[in-house]
Amino acid sequence: MKKHLLAIAVTALAAGSVFAQANDTLAKIKASGSVSLGVRESSGLSYTLGNGKYVGFHTEMAEVILADIQKQLGLPKLDIKYQPVTSQNRVPLVTNGTVDLECGSTTNNAARQKDVAFAVTTYVEEVRIATKANSSINSIKDLNGKTVATTTGTTSVQTLRKHERAGGIDFKEVFGKDHADSFLMLETGRADAFVMDGSILAANISKSKNPADYKIVGEVLSVEPIACMLRKDDPAFKKAVDDSIKRQIKDGSLAKLYDKWFMQPVPPANVKIGLPLSEATKAAWANPNDKPMEDYAKK
Repeated sequence: MKKHLLAIAVTALAAGSVFAQANDTLAKIKASGSVSLGVRESSGLSYTLGNGKYVGFHTEMAEVILADIQKQLGLPKLDIKYQPVTSQNRVPLVTNGTVDLECGSTTNNAARQKDVAFAVTTYVEEVRIATKANSSINSIKDLNGKTVATTTGTTSVQTLRKHERAGGIDFKEVFGKDHADSFLMLETGRADAFVMDGSILAANISKSKNPADYKIVGEVLSVEPIACMLRKDDPAFKKAVDDSIKRQIKDGSLAKLYDKWFMQPVPPANVKIGLPLSEATKAAWANPNDKPMEDYAKK
C-alpha cells in the first residue's frame, strides 16, 4: 500500500513539475538555453528577407527583450529559434508551447485574452483601406459593390463586417492566406481594395514594384492595440517581457527602433515606409498597459 501511495506521489510530483515548466517559460528557457520566437512573413512589424532571416520593428524589439531575459537568467548564450506564424495558427502555437513569445502584429482583444496573455502595448494600429492610386475609392461607402481583400484570421475581418452592416453597404469579401497574398489580390486587380492595419498596408506598398500606384484612404475603421503574445498564467515571464519593454521605452531605444523601421529606408528594397509615430502609440508608451481593443472603443 505504501509503495502504491509512493508511486502515486512520485507520478503526481512529476506531472506537477511538467505542468510547472509548461507555465514557467523562464525555467524552460534556462533549462534548454533556447527560446522560440513567433515571427511573421509579411507583416508591417515583422517580416522575412528570405533564407530564415526575420526583421522588422517588432522582431528587433523582441530580440532586445530576449537579450534582457538572457542577462536576467545569467545565460552565457541564448539560442533564438525563429518560428514563422500565420494569422490563423499564431494563438494555438503559443498555447501548445511551440512558440514562447510571439511578436508579430497581433491585436490584443478580449476574445484572445481568454486563451493567451499579452505584454504591454507597443504599437497602436489604425485599420485603413488601401487601393490603387487611380481608383475612385476614398472611403468605406465607396466600397459598395466592390471586391475587398482582407487576411484570413485577422480582426479586420470582423471590422469589415461590422462596417458593412452599420453602413448598409454591400461588398464581396475575398481572403488572402497571408498579408502578401491579400496585397497581391489588389495588385493583380482581383480586389478593388485591401482593408488591413495601416502599417501592413504601408509596408506592402513600399515593397511593391511601383509604390506610387497605391494610396491609403478613408476614415480609421478600427483602433487596435498590438502587443507581443505569451502563454497565460505565467506572471514571471510576463513581468520579464514587460520590464524589458518599459526599459526600452524609458531609455528612448524603442523610439529609435521605431524611427529605424518606419522613417528610414528598410530592406529589401531600401524604401522608406514613412509612417510617423502616432499620438495613440505615444500615449500607450507613456502609460504602459495591456488593455484590450474593446477598452479603446469605449473612448
